Amino acid sequence: MSRRIKKVAVLGSGVMGSGIAAHFSNIGLEVLLLDIVPFDLKEEEKNNPAARNRIVNAALKACIKNRKPVSAFYDTKTAAQITTGNFTDDFEKISDCDWIIEVVVERLDIKQQIFEKVDQYRKPGSLVTSNTSGIPIHMMSEGRSEDFQKNFCGTHFFNPPRILRLFEVIPGPKTDPAVLDFFMMYADRYLGKRAVMCKDTPAFIANRVGVYAMAKIFQLTEELELPIEAVDKLTGDAIGRPRTGTFALGDLVGLDTAEKVIKGIVNNCPNDEQASAFKMPAYLNFMLENKFLGNKTKKGFYERTKEKDASGRKIKLGLNLKTLEYAPTQRVKMPVLDAVKQVDTLRGKVRTFCNEKYSADPGAQLVKRSLAGLFAYVSNRIPEIADHLYSIDDGLRSGFAWKVGPFEYWDMVGIKEGIAMAEADGQSVAQWVKDMVAAGHESFYKLEDNVQKYYDIASQSYQVVPGTEEFIILDNIRSSSIVWENSDAALHDIGDGVLCFEFRSKMNSLGEGVIRGVHQAIEIAEEGDWKGLVIGNNAEHFSVGANLMAIAMMAYEQDWDELNMAIDVFQKTSMRIRYSSIPVVIATQGYVFGGGCEFSMHSDAVVASAESYIGLVEVGVGLIPGGGGTKEFALRASQEFGPGDVQIPTLIEKFKTIAMASVATSAGEAFKQGYLRPGIDQVSVNVSRTLGEAKKKVLELAPNYTQPAPKNEILVLGRGGLGALYVAAESLRLGKYASEHDILIAKKVASVLCGGDLTSAQKVSEQYLLDIERQEFLSLCGEQKTLQRIQHMLEKNKPLRN
Repeated sequence: MSRRIKKVAVLGSGVMGSGIAAHFSNIGLEVLLLDIVPFDLKEEEKNNPAARNRIVNAALKACIKNRKPVSAFYDTKTAAQITTGNFTDDFEKISDCDWIIEVVVERLDIKQQIFEKVDQYRKPGSLVTSNTSGIPIHMMSEGRSEDFQKNFCGTHFFNPPRILRLFEVIPGPKTDPAVLDFFMMYADRYLGKRAVMCKDTPAFIANRVGVYAMAKIFQLTEELELPIEAVDKLTGDAIGRPRTGTFALGDLVGLDTAEKVIKGIVNNCPNDEQASAFKMPAYLNFMLENKFLGNKTKKGFYERTKEKDASGRKIKLGLNLKTLEYAPTQRVKMPVLDAVKQVDTLRGKVRTFCNEKYSADPGAQLVKRSLAGLFAYVSNRIPEIADHLYSIDDGLRSGFAWKVGPFEYWDMVGIKEGIAMAEADGQSVAQWVKDMVAAGHESFYKLEDNVQKYYDIASQSYQVVPGTEEFIILDNIRSSSIVWENSDAALHDIGDGVLCFEFRSKMNSLGEGVIRGVHQAIEIAEEGDWKGLVIGNNAEHFSVGANLMAIAMMAYEQDWDELNMAIDVFQKTSMRIRYSSIPVVIATQGYVFGGGCEFSMHSDAVVASAESYIGLVEVGVGLIPGGGGTKEFALRASQEFGPGDVQIPTLIEKFKTIAMASVATSAGEAFKQGYLRPGIDQVSVNVSRTLGEAKKKVLELAPNYTQPAPKNEILVLGRGGLGALYVAAESLRLGKYASEHDILIAKKVASVLCGGDLTSAQKVSEQYLLDIERQEFLSLCGEQKTLQRIQHMLEKNKPLRN
């Protein structure tokens, strides 16, 4: 039967439960969030609904308020879709829910009590799942009805549920296969997740391998006598893992949580051949005993003090694992790290760590030996925790934010070399890997017919990674799809008469090569037999904006003619996107800053991944948006002015968005801030599908596409608007939201939005506003404080408030 999820019950409102409820509201579902009645109710509170729902309401309120690292909500307005209640008074309300997910404390007896009540009140056919991170699924459904067991399984989100893409599906002994298929599909299409089918084994897939990797590094750190700050440098960006590195990540997760998972694996996996890697180090026991649990207790492997150093930064302390005392963290210097910094590709970095040239470097030893242990470990986990190697890679990429999974690391090193590394470190690699090599296979993954395939152990052949055949993965088609390219960009044929223009500069910054490429791509699309153009890529970030170094060099040298020409070219590129004769659709994800935002604002439509962080951030470097972004906000304000409207509030709203360098922390929020357009732009909840959705949008627009006419009737308010915006700027200064230089920049923004010093409101052209925008941008490039901001951003990668 076909299923539709309209309403979900979330049982348990802790950090995880409220986060899951928030994400369900993000995708438009009605949510019932329940938790216990407080144990400490006073007599007069026992019949008070507000008091009885104190725990759940406080949890939801905290979830709405918390914005670190970003809000659990795409838009906090969707919190209105969540109804709260308690297990005592409101449990029967689950009877109209299509999916009931349990997220209570990790105790089997409590979960069994909850499921007994669920079985009593649920409607037949409704889905029931547990978000447990390790309790065996089969134990939770014992004694339940036949219909319950048929529709029951594990669905494990990772924290934070909105951000981390992994969704582990764990079958129960009697789960209907159709239920499992449904969750695999639903997670992909509706939740925006990478669904992974697990086996009902301790810690499932991602935690089993991820915690092993952490424990192995804990062990090697002690053995090689390395300081924790060095290990975090070695095991963060340098090898394609979260920049926190291992120890700072432990603080983030919570050391008590890490201990539970480690002990759970040790106690429940007696046949784990690397169990010694899970031995709790003495320093970890010391920290647990003293409640140094990480960020939650303000003290873990690291401690941030209120004291400041000579440069005004708060002093950060790190734990010395030998003395168990805290000391100021030191700058890390290692030959192998210096070498790795010179390498652009992750494959190159990994191979540098494994190079014999650095065999005496303890940092290289740590990375090489941790990878060696990892290779052996994951080879022996098949078929114990998963039947397919891609499931393990998906789990670590999506659940632990690794850029590549264990088997992908192994391919980078080479299978034979990886076996030798593991055996040299005293580890045993599974026989199936040796058989694979003996049969002449040289990698776990390979490209065949422009599709990524994995080595399937059962058939001893390469098979397509399920689901990926529907994704547009540019790396997979690069060998046959390129129509045109330069060093910073490439134009691909993605089928059905649609082209895709891909940035591939550092951080996808918009320098001369990319700008030239945009014009070339549109020209090729217009002159050839093409239906339209997608501008997008598969990188972590769509674009960080204009090449700031190039702007800085021209500004420092006061080469005003050259700088004026560069800004003019940038503006014309935005306008070329808007006024092409074929539809141009932009697909975004991650950072969509500055010029990247301006390009998207000039497209026919944007297909934005839900996790798109969109903003005109130029004020942070002492400038205004100069690629048409400020002009575009003036145009959009004019389009929003209705007959008889009070126009100033709309103008002030646009002004503040630019003047405060506001960044939308989701595609949903970008609609509120005016970066995305209701009815034109759309959201793709699964980032893997964004390019495909953008291609569909091009094909939708192409049949009846008409080149837009230039806009020459933009209403600007002149001096009347300037006066109001100057007052708004002054309020920012008085509220200590802005410095004097911020106010100068804000007045430049106001000048563009209002059409300059016009005596009255009148209608102007886009080119008129672009000329003012370019003039104001240039004037700021001559300001000393702007040059200081640019230099600070280039050196520190942080904005300067001066």
